Amino acid sequence: MITTLDGKVAIVTGGASGIGAACSRVLAASGVAVMIADRNLPLAEALAEELGAAAVEVDVADEESCQRMVAATEKRFGRLDIAVNNAGVGNPDRSRIAELAYATWLNIVNINLNGVFLSIKAEVPAMLRGGGGSIVNIASIMGCVAVEGAASYVSAKHGVVGLTKAAALDYAPDGIRVNAVGPGFVDTPMLANRTPEQRAALDAAHPLGRIATAEEIANVVAFLASPDAAFVTGAYYTADGGYAAR
Repeated sequence: MITTLDGKVAIVTGGASGIGAACSRVLAASGVAVMIADRNLPLAEALAEELGAAAVEVDVADEESCQRMVAATEKRFGRLDIAVNNAGVGNPDRSRIAELAYATWLNIVNINLNGVFLSIKAEVPAMLRGGGGSIVNIASIMGCVAVEGAASYVSAKHGVVGLTKAAALDYAPDGIRVNAVGPGFVDTPMLANRTPEQRAALDAAHPLGRIATAEEIANVVAFLASPDAAFVTGAYYTADGGYAAR
């Protein structure tokens, strides 16, 4: 567990479940004051009560909502040091590109890519007021590889990696580090509808022989957010059990 984050303030988008909830827990255990931002406010409030954190409702695909999220964080905690841009949706449609509904494409790109852009856009001014900070975007292993029938998700996650690099260059002179994590498949509610056979196939697709726990991804996030990663920016850290090495 990272132990060098006492007194810091963080936002975690999509912070009430899955990888986001694990990030909220790991950061709170590391001494961070956490604002859990999620579309599901009751779930966020329940986790916030458990962790001694705070909660705010957010739609990351809406610019004003992202701005309100940051304003609520500054009002509650006085600053913003860390942002974990995790909110995202999975790929509900395995259609090939010619059969993919444009509305489905837009929904996935709006949340998974535009939502990261709008979150960064809102977070950076608050970090500048505090003299710097660390942004960690949750991409995916699909930020560097692809699978069939997932054009919108793959494109959005590749976009998050590119956006991370661009933002890192934009704000390095201001003391804001920006990095991305590329998880492999993770044991979260997104996989709840997979059959045992499908889960076994996912395990086998990772050279380590299993999918990740959410906490394992959160530990990478906490490292990148911490001073231990002070010379790391513009990086795309795969945490994929060797998935992309094949």
